[in-house]
Amino acid sequence: MNFKKCIEVLVFATLVAVGSASAACSNGTLNGVWGFWAGAAVGQFTADGKGNITAGSETVSSSGTISTQTFTGTYSVATSCSGHLTINITRGGRFTANFVLDQTNKGVQIIDTVSGLNGSGIGAAEGTVTCGLTGQKATFAALLFGKYPSTNTKVDYVVQFILDGLGHVSGSGTFDVGGTITSSPISGTYTESSNCTGKTAIKVGTSTLNFNFVVVAAGKEVFVIQTNSGTAIAGFMQQ
Repeated sequence: MNFKKCIEVLVFATLVAVGSASAACSNGTLNGVWGFWAGAAVGQFTADGKGNITAGSETVSSSGTISTQTFTGTYSVATSCSGHLTINITRGGRFTANFVLDQTNKGVQIIDTVSGLNGSGIGAAEGTVTCGLTGQKATFAALLFGKYPSTNTKVDYVVQFILDGLGHVSGSGTFDVGGTITSSPISGTYTESSNCTGKTAIKVGTSTLNFNFVVVAAGKEVFVIQTNSGTAIAGFMQQ
């Protein structure tokens, strides 16, 4: 083997070794509090780093009927940073999904593995953040989409949310409901608990839109779901 070929082999071996080392995951990689958005569901769960989901809660729209659920579960993470989870709903029901970790193992892409269902979503670690009405101002860009199930009307929102840190919302947005476009200023209120979940109500013209949310990514991102009856609309906000 010539010198050039030796160097090529050495470089390739080094890249493989570095890639393998950086990608190595285990159950301990999925640890702490995580938020998620999957279809018309937004929630939060706590993973113990040992394969157990010790607590979880979510807001769900089932064909426009809004409910809250709690759950526990189990998970496994392979060295490749892919994995599988099982969620057991407290009131009955079982959900399974496969996932792949990303964002240096601080994010996750999810797809359900329940026969007959078709759904996917994303999740993110909560990270180090102080939640609650702390007086800290923040501006978010929001994208939400879904439909009104009773009429199968498609809905899209793009909104700027300006939070004053004291429970008040201002900003503006563009709202597409079945192809009818409305651009409007918004105003409203929000509450945020110390566990990084919360609620907001905003005025758009004469309508009030209500949402539940979960804060993730050290306060830089928020998963949101509308809680007005008859809606199946969810999405995310980013600073």
